Amino acid sequence: METKVKLGSLELATPIVCASGTFGYGYELQEFINFKAVGAIIAKTITPDPRAGNPPPRIYETDLGVINSVGLENPGLKGFIKEKLPLMRKLPTKRIVSIGGFCTDDYKKCLKTLSDKKGIDAFEINLSCPNLKLKKIVSQSPSLTYKLTRVLRKITTKPLFIKITPEVSDITKIAKAVEEGGADSISMVNTFFSMAINIKTKKPFIGNIYGGYSGKAIKPMSLYRVWKVAKEVKISIVGGGGIETASDAIEFILAGATAVSLGTVNITDPNSSEKVLKGIKEYMVSKKIKSLKQLRGGLIA
Repeated sequence: METKVKLGSLELATPIVCASGTFGYGYELQEFINFKAVGAIIAKTITPDPRAGNPPPRIYETDLGVINSVGLENPGLKGFIKEKLPLMRKLPTKRIVSIGGFCTDDYKKCLKTLSDKKGIDAFEINLSCPNLKLKKIVSQSPSLTYKLTRVLRKITTKPLFIKITPEVSDITKIAKAVEEGGADSISMVNTFFSMAINIKTKKPFIGNIYGGYSGKAIKPMSLYRVWKVAKEVKISIVGGGGIETASDAIEFILAGATAVSLGTVNITDPNSSEKVLKGIKEYMVSKKIKSLKQLRGGLIA
């Protein structure tokens, strides 16, 4: 059976992508991972300068998921190139680097600096971080999303993925802006705005007051958005949000995703990719499906 998929010009051996933020830079977990099951990893988001991130506590576990407010903690461009990238190059899978920023020049600087570096197969542009105190997330605006995507597309020939927020009234407008801007793929969805309050202290459990919610509970909402977008764009979709099992992943593929991203599940089971891929293959055998292309968008509605 054929489990290879293509995101623009980037071919992955499997449809499973380990999402940014839950997998470090990949090398930290390599002794626990069967990389034959992983199509690609997406490293933690890099910004031009080092960031210490948001004040602690940064993570709070709820009954059905996790609230995080890490705040893009990272070593900056120089630190990433010197300390992280050499170790990422050794990983036996495709390596995608996530880029973040607070203005257009931040994104441009990161992409220009990293575009010719060896060991990077593609870029994910993070336009959707929910736990930075910004007046507006870039991917909440179709025009801003289009303009920035267009600018960045001219900088690199490597595959360009745009990560968008689910916190909009019509996510298809944002997705179309990504496509029209020239991106190769859409990564969706990022976390949902959330908070939790300690009733004993009357204070928030998160140091930043609010954060991004992820985990099993967001799957139905994420799945709906992937289905909506898949009907409106021709470029590929990396769909995720609450995926924990092969069944979850198959739902996203049926909804129209080309690849699926595993996020929060990696925190409790770093090798979840192996189990998910095994289940997908078993499903393909049971349904006599030879290629994932036959499954993609196969929802009967």
